[in-house]
Amino acid sequence: MMIYGLAAFISLAIVSAMVPIVRRFALQHGIMDRPNSRKIHRQPIPLLGGIAIYVACTVTIIAFQGMTSLSWTIAVGGAVLVTVGLLDDKAKADGKDFPVWPRVLVYGAVSTLPLWFHIQITGVTNPASGLFFFLPHWVAWLGTSIWIFALINMINFMDGVDGLASGVCVLSAVTLFITALLKGQAETAILAAIVGGACLGFLLFNFYPARIFMGDAGATFLGYTLAVVAVDGAFKKATFITVLVPLLALGLPIMDTSIVMLRRLARGKGLHHADKLHTHHALMKWGLNQVQTVSFLYLIAALFSMLSIILLLVMG
Repeated sequence: MMIYGLAAFISLAIVSAMVPIVRRFALQHGIMDRPNSRKIHRQPIPLLGGIAIYVACTVTIIAFQGMTSLSWTIAVGGAVLVTVGLLDDKAKADGKDFPVWPRVLVYGAVSTLPLWFHIQITGVTNPASGLFFFLPHWVAWLGTSIWIFALINMINFMDGVDGLASGVCVLSAVTLFITALLKGQAETAILAAIVGGACLGFLLFNFYPARIFMGDAGATFLGYTLAVVAVDGAFKKATFITVLVPLLALGLPIMDTSIVMLRRLARGKGLHHADKLHTHHALMKWGLNQVQTVSFLYLIAALFSMLSIILLLVMG
């Protein structure tokens, strides 16, 4: 366990050291998330926190694992997402809207990257017979790509209240870490520990009142990385029942996105249009403040996480 704790601590330390630097740079160059009718914060908040998260995760995983297929997947896919996210963040800081479809195309392309490194959902195990059923290649490829594409967007959608996305990612990473340990997947467990450490380090600066935001660069990278961790870990050799484990581990962003999509469809709105239909918006309309809202959603995420671990212990 020492190695996992050390990996998490180094990742946390790198984020903690880098955040003041990127925050100062954002302030000097006006790269700020400015208030508008859809935003909750009242003052401009520096962006670029995603750079610190990306550097911490990639440097630490390479230090501990070298250039494996998993580290290449995270480093290359993450670099593309962070680059596009920074362009989006810069456009927002300048009061402009970055076009949707270029982002969608990039997200779609990056979602196929793990397949090139042989990281994919391959099939399920029948718990009765112990036989492993391989999915047809096209089903495995499509399922993997859709899962990763969905998580990239889901974590991004959740990043609307101080500390929400980073805190939920800590809980999800811890759950995937425990899942990997229970399944004897050391490489995946290291990556989950590193992501959890990076998110916890960032949360120290991002909890209300936030001093910096991760921006699209950080949120899309975390969604992508957690999706890859789940594919490489929780989905691997899952049974028909325990395939629910990664879905529950990331249950809150999945639930929130599903609710938002249904509300947008019911109102005849475009699925990609930003609005105030998220769960955290609803809770604040009911009278909860930011800390209460985030704490309540942490509790829901923790319940999902506990359910996933219990399911794995009972049925795994």
